[in-house]
Amino acid sequence: VRYPAREPPPGRPGPTLGPDFPSAPSSPSAPPVTGMTSTTDQPGLGAYDHATLEARWQAHWLANGTFAAKDDLSLPKSYVLDMFPYPSGAGLHVGHPLSYTATDILSRYRRHQLFNVLHPMGWDSFGLPAEQYALKTGVHPAETTARNIDNFRRQLQALGFSYDWSREVATSDASYYRWTQWIFLRLYERGLAYEAEVPVNWCPALGTVLANEEVIDGKSEVGGHPVERRPMRQWMLRITEYADRLLEGLDDLDWPEHIKALQRNWIGRSFGAEVDFRVEPAADGTAGPTLTVFTTRPDTLFGATYMVIAPEHEAFDAIVTAEARQACEAYRTAASHKSDLDRTTSKQKTGVFSGRYAINPANGARLPIWVADYVLAGYGTGAIMAVPGQDERDWEFASAFDLPIVRTVQPPDDWEGGAFTGDGPAIHSGFLDGLEVGPAKAKMIAWLEAEGHGKSAVHTKLRDWLFSRQRYWGEPIPLLHRADGSIVPVPEDQLPVTLPEVERFQPSGTGESPLAVIDAWVNTTDPHTGEPVRRETNTMPQWAGSCWYYLRFCDPTNDTEFLSREKPDYWLPVDVYIGGAEHAVLHLMYARFWHKVLFDAGLLPVDEPFRQLVCQGMILGEDNEKMSKSRGNVINPDDMVGEYGADAFRLYEMFMGPLTATKPWQTSGLAGTHRFLSRWWRLYVDREGNSAVSDAAPGEEVARGFHRCLDKVGRDLDAMSFNTAIAAMMELVNLLTRDVGAMPREFARDALIMLEPFAPHMAEELNAAVLGSRVELAWEPWPAVDESRLVTDTLEMAVQVNGRVRSRITVPADVDAAGLEAAARADERIAELLAGATVKKVVAVPGRIVNFVVVGAAD
Repeated sequence: VRYPAREPPPGRPGPTLGPDFPSAPSSPSAPPVTGMTSTTDQPGLGAYDHATLEARWQAHWLANGTFAAKDDLSLPKSYVLDMFPYPSGAGLHVGHPLSYTATDILSRYRRHQLFNVLHPMGWDSFGLPAEQYALKTGVHPAETTARNIDNFRRQLQALGFSYDWSREVATSDASYYRWTQWIFLRLYERGLAYEAEVPVNWCPALGTVLANEEVIDGKSEVGGHPVERRPMRQWMLRITEYADRLLEGLDDLDWPEHIKALQRNWIGRSFGAEVDFRVEPAADGTAGPTLTVFTTRPDTLFGATYMVIAPEHEAFDAIVTAEARQACEAYRTAASHKSDLDRTTSKQKTGVFSGRYAINPANGARLPIWVADYVLAGYGTGAIMAVPGQDERDWEFASAFDLPIVRTVQPPDDWEGGAFTGDGPAIHSGFLDGLEVGPAKAKMIAWLEAEGHGKSAVHTKLRDWLFSRQRYWGEPIPLLHRADGSIVPVPEDQLPVTLPEVERFQPSGTGESPLAVIDAWVNTTDPHTGEPVRRETNTMPQWAGSCWYYLRFCDPTNDTEFLSREKPDYWLPVDVYIGGAEHAVLHLMYARFWHKVLFDAGLLPVDEPFRQLVCQGMILGEDNEKMSKSRGNVINPDDMVGEYGADAFRLYEMFMGPLTATKPWQTSGLAGTHRFLSRWWRLYVDREGNSAVSDAAPGEEVARGFHRCLDKVGRDLDAMSFNTAIAAMMELVNLLTRDVGAMPREFARDALIMLEPFAPHMAEELNAAVLGSRVELAWEPWPAVDESRLVTDTLEMAVQVNGRVRSRITVPADVDAAGLEAAARADERIAELLAGATVKKVVAVPGRIVNFVVVGAAD
């Protein structure tokens, strides 16, 4: 999107600078610009002193609230958001500011385009790491979290990011999580929050339930402790109620296609049929249960040769025979120590025969029922009909246990593989034989429904969100349990339900939260009846606070209502959201879910939170590996800023390559961006510390060069192509240094506005100290491009012979193909190469290429 230039609204310029800021030198005899030094290797050189000027401008911005979003809701707005950081004790490494630098540059540019910019920052400050640190050290997580936040804030402010710090929030502040609890009660009221006994990832060592993504190879991501599957009482959120809307809403979002594909796959909406399989009676004549399976390929029913139930299947006890029980229960115990990911991705298939058979309704065949962990209780119905001829996992299992394989889809004649998962005519399938997949599926579903063996169905892979954790450091769930088993919400006027002040955070030892053993907190009074009740002791997951922080930024200090209506109406949706692809599914899915619920409740004006999503790439260590303490390749931005300055750091982060690309860090690159800034400085300040700005009229080449640069930087900023914008400014500095040796006064202020999003400290310093402006640049309008300066009279073009560039020629911009060929033939070098050669073909495309295809050309 190319945003048009706008006239500045009344009263928009930034604050006037005070007496602590330098004024422009009026003549060569004037004192040197304040803050310059002569401590370089060239005696008498008035140098660019990044440390002094950056500290001064950062203090000024903070004291004056320069970047606070305006209260005038009639102005055009732009909401630019970073993904919420978790304030770890390790602080930032140089990879973290990549996205923050990008959003800052974009925010500064939008201010120059005279948008009312909301660019906030806050902290995802609840969570397991802080609690684990408290258990190890005895230091309260509130204390360590506050210390970590202070360090993160200091590091971000040292990089000159233009955040509106007046809107800073932290999810662990009671003033914030009061409204997280309030939103939970809206979910509860709407029937979207419920209790259930579900299998969870239980880590005995950590004393808490872990989400699937927190389990790696059967061990906890934090600490590497063994994890087991265990049924426990949990609070769940019915995100599945919104599966269709979460899927359909992706179509209109300006998000990377691979991110949308990940969400679509996670939701996994599938069309097929539910098929009922009757289990044979037990040895004592007891009738067997009915196993219902969901399949997207009911046309392959004739190829089902065995069945599989998950170890946690609800019919496990009713199906497993006495003879097989010991082996099956041992297998179920072993499966409980594996994560869902391990179970579904392992190539080595394991299982135990249950001792029972089910009847295939299509052909009456007896199908052995196996217990195997590659089937999950939480997916589909927890049971499958195994068709090894058409499913790779079933083929692997059948091969491992010597089970029959029947193909029901004709593979190509040259097929030599295992399971054939493609389309083809039905074979070995009775009344379906010869039909293609689509008609075969339809006919089988109609048959199942007519015979009472099944029905058409739509399923999703998406499961309801397991929402509770057995931790201390999280939001208390605002519910009360009565003695009769009923549950009532905490009245809104009693929110927040705050965490109790405790010194010990050890797990309860019973599988419950540490809160469960704090009797003085747990035992309270029913506000409706006055009877004793117990508080809910599970806490919310870390995802809870990060589901809605972008909403709180719209109205962060409102302590009387969730949001005042006019604020979200004005600010939403978020215009640009930048963050890591690792949050492609869970955070973004959960935030979209909560947002849609609040929209349905009439609390929000739009039903999608983030209009545009950009996922930055990763900055690797200098060893080309991911930065981590264990690898010893972490680089602290404090060290880089101390040596080269924040502006040089910002420029290097953006100049390394496209924002979305992964690239290795090279500290030597900072020296290059620092040199670029020093050269820019020298265009404004001479070696004696006086103004170097030239009052002479710039030549036409310089004027063209400046406006072409201004035009390209603006277009590149609109496209978030930051590296090419910086390259254009480097070319401009080369031109000015070569042809003028100074900055022409005609372009001096506009050039600083162009530089300001990238290197704001230097731009503001030169604006005040050299140009004498007492109004800072931050809200100044983006300069207008002189379109006439973009038109060129001549073009320089490469001339190729047999595809290799052999010379360059200058031709009129409007030259036609014949004129282009003639000019190329007239070039001395080309004429020499063509002499005595046979020209077989000439490709002459004005403005693009001229190439002679020849035989016998001289080399």
